[in-house]
Amino acid sequence: MKTHAQARRLWLALLVSFMPVASTAALVANAPQGGRIVANAFGDTHIPATPQRVVTLYQGATDSAVALGIMPVGVVDSWLEKPMYRYLRDALADVEHVGLETQPNLEKVAWLDPDLIVATRFRHERIRPLLEMIAPTVATGSVFDFKATLALMAEATGRESRARALMQDWNDRVADFRRQIADKLGDGWPQKAAVIRFKSDHVRIYSTGFAGSILNELGFEQPDSVQDQGWGMKLTSEENIPVMNADVIFVILEPDDPAITRNYRHWRSHPLWQRLDAVRNERVFEVDAVNWIMGGGILAANAMLDDLYTHYSLDDPYREHATPALEMPAETTASLPAASTTSTPSCAGEVSRVSHARDEEPAAC
Repeated sequence: MKTHAQARRLWLALLVSFMPVASTAALVANAPQGGRIVANAFGDTHIPATPQRVVTLYQGATDSAVALGIMPVGVVDSWLEKPMYRYLRDALADVEHVGLETQPNLEKVAWLDPDLIVATRFRHERIRPLLEMIAPTVATGSVFDFKATLALMAEATGRESRARALMQDWNDRVADFRRQIADKLGDGWPQKAAVIRFKSDHVRIYSTGFAGSILNELGFEQPDSVQDQGWGMKLTSEENIPVMNADVIFVILEPDDPAITRNYRHWRSHPLWQRLDAVRNERVFEVDAVNWIMGGGILAANAMLDDLYTHYSLDDPYREHATPALEMPAETTASLPAASTTSTPSCAGEVSRVSHARDEEPAAC
């Protein structure tokens, strides 16, 4: 009944446009029989037995969908390599985009007629009532916990066995890396690792988040300067270069930005940079921003681990990671409203010589 489906999409779009707040009580009362109840950061969500039309509203959920063999009907734009990261581009070539992670186009989401929306409380708490008016919505607490994202999406879509296989592969790789690096470095292991990111007018040093949590799992330690500093620090003065001191430094770059490249060269030319332990021991590695902080899912995590095997010249017996064939969703809508392109992600906190923040930092910043 295509006419009925189109009418429902129009009704949902109008509802999103004119209702500032929507109660979810009626949704719970009118939930269809069958399916499953999934506990998540938004509470307990009733989900159809086998969702066919999934919309993902953050990067880690999109990555996880591909890893689980799901073809979403809608995804948000990537932060870099727009409109979609290169490592996901082939798999998602024909998928509709629904705006930014920080400001999804709810009208377009409604027109896609999803039966499951995957969000994150960190980004989407304010629009939760509207999302739940459109479709059953599940959410993680953060944007960088790839294991939580994978587990939630697997439970919501009935792909738990595939998620277990992905996590077994990950756990095997982690155990192998820890064994090999301990054997290779001997008394030099564990190393203190600093993850830094150059921007056009400052430098960030991360202590948690996607890369930090993976490095911790692999056995690296944090530099003393960033322990108990929330997500990390922002540095705007070269006088603070000693804060970066560590056994190894991983530098996250955005190679297509000339201003960032100039700032990186400027800091590297400073005498204090030359005194850093990692610099003196030639342990400064430039790494890919998408793999290390932007991707946010199990596929990106494996790509980051690929980088580490390479940087330490370790043999990687698990190098090939097969991506499952994607399951095509139900019929997609041919005519869709244009996505909004006016919003711009913002970063929390004023930049100062040494800025400390205890809240999670937006992944795009």
